[in-house]
Amino acid sequence: MSTILTISGSPSASARTGVLVSYVNARLVEAGHEVHTVQVRQLPTLPLLTEDLNDPQIAEAVTRILNADGIVVASPVYRAAYSGLVKALLDLLPKRALRGRAVLPLATGGSQGFLVAMDYALNPLLAGKGADHVVRGEFVLDNRIRPELGDNALDPEAALAVLAATERFTAALADVGYRRRRGTGHLRPAV
Repeated sequence: MSTILTISGSPSASARTGVLVSYVNARLVEAGHEVHTVQVRQLPTLPLLTEDLNDPQIAEAVTRILNADGIVVASPVYRAAYSGLVKALLDLLPKRALRGRAVLPLATGGSQGFLVAMDYALNPLLAGKGADHVVRGEFVLDNRIRPELGDNALDPEAALAVLAATERFTAALADVGYRRRRGTGHLRPAV
């Protein structure tokens, strides 16, 4: 069992990114992992934006990230970029903070054109924080998530794609854990 921290840049629990986070977290719990979530919107704004690591809530969020075996980063896409909330939190981390951890990027957005945000914005942000085992994530169109449907909020095609991403992440967690136990050095690139 791995400890996973989900960083949610969702503006609310009922927003599409929040629904996606709930869906992924439930799949990870079903797979036997311990899952925690940092809702970046709930962190105190001034300490977050001024990078005040002495603030207790900010310090706790950073500590949770640094202690997790795996990280899920979920963000809505605005103007072909990740949420400023996600960026503000990740900016608090040391340069190599994500090294040696499996990382799963997830994004939601209004049009297929925003898909580029995964490769050209979110993944480079993660790499800049040392992520050396980024699993191929998933971008889900807003119209494929219907929050009013509760447990069935993701349409079947989106649910299958997100489930596949979650399974890739679970496999990466096992690989990272094995390499940590064996002390075999640098991780191979993610699939």
